[in-house]
Amino acid sequence: MVYCPFVYRAKSMRPIGSSNQRGRENPRRGVLFVAAALLVGVAGCDKPAAPAPAAPLQVQVVTVTPQDVPIYQQWIGSLDGSTNAQIRAQVSGYLVAQKYKEGGFVKKGDVLFQIDNRVFKAAFNQAQAQLDVAQAQLGKTDLDVKRLTPLLETKAISQEELDDANQANLAAKASVEAAKATVAQNQLNLDFTDVTSLIDGIAGTAQAQIGDLVGPNSGVLTTVSTIDPIRAYFSISEQSYLAFCRQFTNAEDRGAYRSEMQLQLILSDGSAYPLPGTWFFTSRQVDINTGTLQVAALFPNPDSILRPGQYAQVRAKTETRHGAILVPQRAVTELQGSYQVAVADAQNKAHIMTVQVGDQIGNDWLINKGLEAGDQVIVEGTQKAREGTAVAPQPYAPEAKAP
Repeated sequence: MVYCPFVYRAKSMRPIGSSNQRGRENPRRGVLFVAAALLVGVAGCDKPAAPAPAAPLQVQVVTVTPQDVPIYQQWIGSLDGSTNAQIRAQVSGYLVAQKYKEGGFVKKGDVLFQIDNRVFKAAFNQAQAQLDVAQAQLGKTDLDVKRLTPLLETKAISQEELDDANQANLAAKASVEAAKATVAQNQLNLDFTDVTSLIDGIAGTAQAQIGDLVGPNSGVLTTVSTIDPIRAYFSISEQSYLAFCRQFTNAEDRGAYRSEMQLQLILSDGSAYPLPGTWFFTSRQVDINTGTLQVAALFPNPDSILRPGQYAQVRAKTETRHGAILVPQRAVTELQGSYQVAVADAQNKAHIMTVQVGDQIGNDWLINKGLEAGDQVIVEGTQKAREGTAVAPQPYAPEAKAP
């Protein structure tokens, strides 16, 4: 309810003069005076005061400044050893010892497991004895040939007897060679009872225990992986591969670019691996199920931080965009598949602009179309900014991240 002093005064007004004169006043004059006062009071209360103009909306803005921006592509990948040697038993027998520490570093030739070698040692000794017999027989036949050869010249023996001696000598030589081969085979089997590492690397978990009967068909005993350097496998789309080929039209240029490209590894906790990697190879064919090409990169791993099976993201700088426009991601609003930003003009009025966004660069959007140099993009206050809203722009001050 609006307070009206005119109405109050009209109701409380008394006629001028003494009480003796009140009777002599014209009663109609008093009524007309009161009525006129009421009309004046009512007319004055019906007209409200003009509202005060609204204060402009406080906003924070960034001024668009074109700059050279490196463009990165990122792929999801996994790590694996540059060489993964599956260690298997090559002879059958019972495991009697495990000679390595699981997860430890081993060198080529280090003994990882021992198989009971008694049967193989006995077979070797037997083969060695047969070789000795064969060599003794060869010595006898050599003497026979030497003794009979001069007798043929004196006609003391026939040609047939000398021929028989020569044939016996050849047979003895063949027996010696066969015995040597048998000895070598048994020596090899005896050596195989020491299951050794084929490469330098990290040895995995043992898949067999002491007392197990193992053999060529019993499966993998353990795996040794070379992890310095380590491989990172990831896949690129067929479209990305074709775009790369169009950018570098011959194999020589593509090879030179790949040799100079430095790859970065982003680990599962979001941290960046400090050592850069290099492009290793691209698969020979496109996967018909996914439409992608497998790519491998090599990363140095001197401290064995990286291990096979780790999840990782591989990032590479693919180009430098000259005169690019970046705005904070929080300044961009998505609405039904389109992207919009609010811009403050020279008269401090807000305008809603539709933009075409590109890649995300850190906490910013790359704007391909819709903004020009010098535009003031509203970052804080976009929720309240409407087309034509009066704004009071202030420079955008990003909040410092907590340590």
